[in-house]
Amino acid sequence: MPSIREMRLRIRSIKNLAQVTRALETVSASKVRKAIQANEQTRPYAKKAWEVLVHLSRQPGRKSLHPLLADREEAKKDLVVLVTSDRGLAGAYNVNIVRHTLIAMREHDVPAVFVTVGRKGRDMLIRRRRPVIAEFSGLPVNPSFSVCAPIGKLVVDEYLKGYVDEVFIAYTEFISMLKQEPVIRRLLPLKPEEEEATIQQIRSASISTRVFSYEPGAEELLDEIIPRFTALQIYQAILSAQASEHAARMVAMRNATDSAKELVGVLQIEYNKARQASITNDILDITGGAEALAQAMAERE
Repeated sequence: MPSIREMRLRIRSIKNLAQVTRALETVSASKVRKAIQANEQTRPYAKKAWEVLVHLSRQPGRKSLHPLLADREEAKKDLVVLVTSDRGLAGAYNVNIVRHTLIAMREHDVPAVFVTVGRKGRDMLIRRRRPVIAEFSGLPVNPSFSVCAPIGKLVVDEYLKGYVDEVFIAYTEFISMLKQEPVIRRLLPLKPEEEEATIQQIRSASISTRVFSYEPGAEELLDEIIPRFTALQIYQAILSAQASEHAARMVAMRNATDSAKELVGVLQIEYNKARQASITNDILDITGGAEALAQAMAERE
């Protein structure tokens, strides 16, 4: 059984740890609000880009308009953009998305290479001997579109050069502060008409009743909007993943703080019992010594 001094030092260290986890929870709560706000600010542009892209994809001969709209005859290699975090202390956030991605790619039964966003995902894939062709780490909190644009350019170049036949993005979708779900979405080739969200946007916006005029032309417009929209999808996924990361870290730190408080309460009870037992033993020793002294004096008389 540890001594009273050891128990006192342990209680003090756990209280200090609880202060750290409480501070991390506060920081994560501030960051998640900013990440949610940044994600919401990109939605109007993304919605309008979807409307234009869906309208173009519904035109006759859309597969000949741009190579990013055309299907490959047979998918021989996939590319997966895996979005994780640079730091830990976020519960099962990184483990869940990596496990979900590897299971999905195994079921897809096509060899896959990876582009990782975040050090945690990179390290976990390398430990599992998965091919990582590029990695992006150290992104700032709530990055700008220009910071994430090189990821989209890399993905589009790999697809256009024929190195990969399909491109997916795996990230954690932010739903609420207490719920985040791992998601894998197809990026290339673009199939807007197959996306449920796109269909809902078509119905809500009544795209079928609208008439668009394109200047200088649909081909020139597609050359600009499709690569940019692909980068925008990656950008939105990164913002959603960052919001999920901060929310997961906030919950994890809150649970750690609560667990530390419970442990301090248990240790405090044990400490009080040990201290009471020590005091009782001291009193018994004093009482026994007094009785022995009284008995010795009585024998002398």
